[in-house]
Amino acid sequence: MASTLDRGSQLDRIAPKDGLDISFEQMKTSGFESINRELADQTNNSNFDKLENIENVCSTEESSATRPDLNIVDWAPDDLQNPKNWPLRRKWIIIFVVSANTLMTALGSTIPTPGVPQLMEEFHSENDLLESFVISIYVLGFAFGPLIIAPLSETYGRWPVYLACNTCFLFWCIASALAPNMASLVIFRFLAGGFGVAPFTLGGGTIADMVEPAQRGTAMGIWMCGLTVGPVIGPTIGGFTSAYLGWRWTFWILTIIAGVICALNVTVMRETFAPVLLARRVKKLRKETGNMRLRSNLEKVESTKNILRLSIVRPMKMLFTSVIVFMLCVYVALIYTIMFILFTTFTTVFEGQYNISTSVSGLVYLGWGIGSVIGQIVYTTVSNRFVARRLEKGKFKPEHRLPIMVPGGLFLPIGLIWYGWSAQAQVFWIVPIIGTAVAAIGLTIVFVAPLAYLIDVFTIYAASAIAANVILRSLCAAIIPLCGQSLYNHLGLGWGNSFLGFISLGCVPIPLFFYYYGEKLRLKYSVNL
Repeated sequence: MASTLDRGSQLDRIAPKDGLDISFEQMKTSGFESINRELADQTNNSNFDKLENIENVCSTEESSATRPDLNIVDWAPDDLQNPKNWPLRRKWIIIFVVSANTLMTALGSTIPTPGVPQLMEEFHSENDLLESFVISIYVLGFAFGPLIIAPLSETYGRWPVYLACNTCFLFWCIASALAPNMASLVIFRFLAGGFGVAPFTLGGGTIADMVEPAQRGTAMGIWMCGLTVGPVIGPTIGGFTSAYLGWRWTFWILTIIAGVICALNVTVMRETFAPVLLARRVKKLRKETGNMRLRSNLEKVESTKNILRLSIVRPMKMLFTSVIVFMLCVYVALIYTIMFILFTTFTTVFEGQYNISTSVSGLVYLGWGIGSVIGQIVYTTVSNRFVARRLEKGKFKPEHRLPIMVPGGLFLPIGLIWYGWSAQAQVFWIVPIIGTAVAAIGLTIVFVAPLAYLIDVFTIYAASAIAANVILRSLCAAIIPLCGQSLYNHLGLGWGNSFLGFISLGCVPIPLFFYYYGEKLRLKYSVNL
């Protein structure tokens, strides 16, 4: 049997067979389980009477090749300090708080949209490109934040990063509300996006820390609700706020929401990252027992500086050296960009085609919101049943997350074509809104499934895998939608949205390819992390 030290070295190279968590049962040998159980009990009850016996066992001259190192601290199977063994109530509360964090950040991307004409008038600007840039610069911040956020979370833990980023987000929202000119507003928006992206980057990792694969579909659906619904309700709130209170109040409302979320992070959130929690246990045991040879099963024998350096490189290394990460990230970036092209043009399209007011224009996003919720329910229901059946048969692999992307990928182009041609023909206003709902169902399914897949594959490094995804999709969503209005001006709403639909339709075979060949690719091109 491989020693527990072998498992620590295996974490540096995530191979496909390591896609799911390695259970404690696969590692224990006779006597090892009881000792770790003692360590867990002693941490909770401060009963260290038996540690002297453990140290005597550790001092024997038996070969480490035939006996596990008893100085290594790991979770016992029923250890309640292990996030995977936490009560369901605590897990779901944390997941809802992470979703609330995600909702707050997503809300910030679109809540100022209806008030942009006002701020452009106040700052005496008539530049159409700059008008779109005020919105997209926030998303551009999403591309840079994960380069630091993911490494910090895998070095110091999730909770302090959530709290620090949320506090900074709150500060830059206040700065945006008080911005004296266009240049300062653009800078403040970029910084708010850079810090606000923390729940986008860490949410998947937090779920992987606590939730087993069979329940991960539901947890992913709840987390992603914040990401898909936030951009929808943002313009609705922003439309009425900017119409009656002015554009600055859209940022004050975002500030208030950020303050509430910050309070939840302080009072409700808990650390979930196993290496950090085990490191705390080791520190406590060393202090109370005097045994400085104790170390965590997940501890790396490297300096913090070197670990942080490797963590910073890891997301980009995954993106450019892993075939599965790169191709799925490109697919997600494409459909995320399509979503932002629609979000940045909905107001203009419906005001121009249906002569609705600024305050009411935000309501046109509700069709997308309803579709997103339906997509989440469909994904969660189908994914959980499909995965549960595979787990019962002992045949589950991460690729089983992907088949649902095929029908989702078909809904997206149907909805885009429906929306485009009905809006161009100025059919009754509810018809194009129904088209956006159909597109949202497909986009939500296609968006969530690859993230769940990456979490199953990379487990302990899930935050870095999600960070790679966030970086690429945010770069695309910040830049390409600037051309959205130009696309419609040249092709019209009908052919413009049909063009987007044909592109998304061409990507439908990608999940099928990974379903059949993904495991072979992971084996052949495993990434040295």
